[in-house]
Amino acid sequence: MTGGHPYQYVVLRCVPRVDREEFVNVGVVLYCQATDFLEAVWNLSAERLQAIDPRVDVDAVCDALGYIDLVCAGDPKAGAAGQQPIGTRFGFVRAPRSTVLQPGPVHGGVTDDPARQLEHLLERLVG
Repeated sequence: MTGGHPYQYVVLRCVPRVDREEFVNVGVVLYCQATDFLEAVWNLSAERLQAIDPRVDVDAVCDALGYIDLVCAGDPKAGAAGQQPIGTRFGFVRAPRSTVLQPGPVHGGVTDDPARQLEHLLERLVG
């Protein structure tokens, strides 16, 4: 690919038992400054999570992922984090905040279509 816009992304991981250091990829957040794009997509498999820890609170994980959606969208329901500039919101999302839902390392690339790239990353990295 030639040209395109640089982007950054993080994979969201659910870590039901941090003592075992096992995790399941559950979502992706992609930020493209050039196109003012910040969005999260996720696909949570309760079965996969419960295979690691049958006691995991799947609803709480979904709530945490929903909050990430609100922050990315700049929704006032996200509180102060959702009202920040787009780059600051990505910084908020990529910072570790929970022992159960954790962002992975920041990666980057170049794309002409951030939304399509986000769906590709979800399919490739989460399933």
